[in-house]
This record gives sequence, structure tokens and C-alpha cells, in this order.
Amino acid sequence: MKRTFVFIACSLPLLTTMAAEVRFTGEAAEVGGESTIYEERHIVEGECTDGLFRPDAQTVTYVRNGGNEFATKELSYEGSVLRPTVEFRQPDFNETMAITNRDDNELRIEWQTPEGDTERFSVNVTDSLVADAGFDHLVRQNWSAVTSGESVEFDFLAPTRGKAYGFVLEPANDNRINAAHTVRIKPSGIVLGFLVDPILLGYNDDGLLTDYVGLTNIRKDKDSNYTAHIRYTVESTPECELTR
Repeated sequence: MKRTFVFIACSLPLLTTMAAEVRFTGEAAEVGGESTIYEERHIVEGECTDGLFRPDAQTVTYVRNGGNEFATKELSYEGSVLRPTVEFRQPDFNETMAITNRDDNELRIEWQTPEGDTERFSVNVTDSLVADAGFDHLVRQNWSAVTSGESVEFDFLAPTRGKAYGFVLEPANDNRINAAHTVRIKPSGIVLGFLVDPILLGYNDDGLLTDYVGLTNIRKDKDSNYTAHIRYTVESTPECELTR
């Protein structure tokens, strides 16, 4: 009996879990400009399980030159890494955006607009639905496809409209981004493609975001948001892989 027990125990895979963290900072400049208009300071807490990082929570602090905080975002990946629960606040415009993942069956949205109105929406979850920073984890979940030049179709949440629209993640080549891998997110529909500009993303070989070029969630004024090129600097990484 003892020999049998030892054999079975040794033949089981050894799963190890440890706390881990990713820290990175993004400097945002208006597309075509050089001056930094704000910084994003990211802390992603999670764990390494069997050598692979899984995020649990993320905080983002937005600061202007001089370190003055003007907006915050908190994300929880408990329900899904593609569809996080999000709490975004931009006090200068009295704006808040809350996206709540309810058991990964429904996303509930409550948006307090700069005009002082409150909009509420509900969106049913599908396997292809991605919300907010979930796009970053979508890239890593499809890393082999991304790095081999394949395209990935998905639905992206537009929280201020309370709807999801079809998008495609595809290889790209743009001289504004100097990264190991460059991809583009664009609408898959023809009509929306005329209305929404693509987003460009750069990644290094480890699967860390290096560049973002496109529309941001930071307001330039009450009627428009900044379109920016955000360049990211990584400050710390977990002792495990981000992709597999």
C-alpha cells in the first residue's frame, strides 16, 4: 500500500501558486505631438499558478505634469479577465463609469455623464465579449495567433451606448510603433468602420504592452476625448510567464 501511494503522489502534476504583480507607467501624448499630456500609473495584482500569471485586480491612477491626480480606475478580474468589473472616475467632469460583471452572465453599466444625467444599460455576456482593459488579456490569450499573423474576431463593449459591436484583432505595420509585435483593433462592420478609427497596439516578446495609439477614456473637454499615443515603461514583472 505504501509503495502504491508514493507512486501515485509522485505522478500527480505539481501546481504552485504565489502572489505576483505587474507595474507599468504610460506617458500619453496627443497623436502627432511630443508633449506629455498625462501619465497612467498601473498596478496589476494577481498570482502565478503553474508558471502562468493571472490578474486579480488592477488600479490605474491618472496624473498630470507635477503628479496631480485627476482620474482613477479600479478593475476586478474575478469574474473574467476579458470582462472585468470597472469603476472609473473623472472628477474634473463629474463623470463616473461603472461596469459590473454579474456572474459572467450579464454586464450592468451605470454612467454618470458630464451633463449630470445617469444612463443605465444591461448587456448579455457571450464568450466573444470583451470589455475595457480586457482587450489586453485577449491579446495574450491569443498570443500564438497574434505572433503568427492570424486575425481574431470578438465583440467589444461600447459602455456609453450600452451595446457590443463586432471587432477584429489583426496584424499591423505602422511606423509610429517600434515594437516586437504590432496589432490593430478595428470594427469588422463596414458602416462602423467609417465612424470608428482603429486602435494600434505594440507588444514586446514577453507579451507586455509597449504602445497604444487611439481614442482614450480621458476627456479633452465635455464633448470629446483625447486621441493619444501612449508609450509604456515596465517597472516590475512577475516571476512567471504572461503568455503560453
